[in-house]
Amino acid sequence: MHILLVDDEPLELEQLEYIIQHRFPYWTIHKAIDASKAVKVMNEYPISLALLDIQLPGKSGIELGLELKRLKKLDIVMVTAYQSFDYAQASIRLGAKDYITKPIIEEELCKVLENYQHSDVQSHIIQEAINIIHEQYSQKLSLSFLANQIHINSAYLSRKFHEEMKISFSEYLNDYRIEMAKQLLQESEKSISSISEECGFNSQHYFSVLFKKQTGLSPREYRLREKV
Repeated sequence: MHILLVDDEPLELEQLEYIIQHRFPYWTIHKAIDASKAVKVMNEYPISLALLDIQLPGKSGIELGLELKRLKKLDIVMVTAYQSFDYAQASIRLGAKDYITKPIIEEELCKVLENYQHSDVQSHIIQEAINIIHEQYSQKLSLSFLANQIHINSAYLSRKFHEEMKISFSEYLNDYRIEMAKQLLQESEKSISSISEECGFNSQHYFSVLFKKQTGLSPREYRLREKV
């Protein structure tokens, strides 16, 4: 499942991402610091759930939620540091599925998110396929290899994967590889070339092109920004 986190505080985004990745490792997390970046992510990825901070610069989280719902069918959870009745009412009118106050309590957040744990994976076949991708993403994975591992026809797996995940096998694999590359860029001093290879990319050039397409930054620019 693709999930969108929107908050203008980088530390808040990092905390949310850390908790969610730890408890729900199969999810693909996208982050945005304002409404314009959130809309851009929505137009590029099959977002199923968005966690929106109410207090955003420019367009508020409530206004953003209304815009996102016009773009695509998705669930929204509002996050705020203010325990305001007006905010709660506005969230209800928006159709938000839940309302979480800061500071974020991990168990409270995970209790809300557990409702979505199996919303995008409806079959054992696809769950098994995702497990293999997450375990072997650094290897030369192909759809036919994956199908052989699960003992099913590759054409059937391709169709089933797209039906349930709303994204193709190759897109999901590349998205996951990019997420793993982000972690290495933040947490290690390994070269871009080493990270590219470690995350399963045959070409550093292709890795860099895909990384910039997804993040708007080159791997080097992303590393410098995260370490500031």
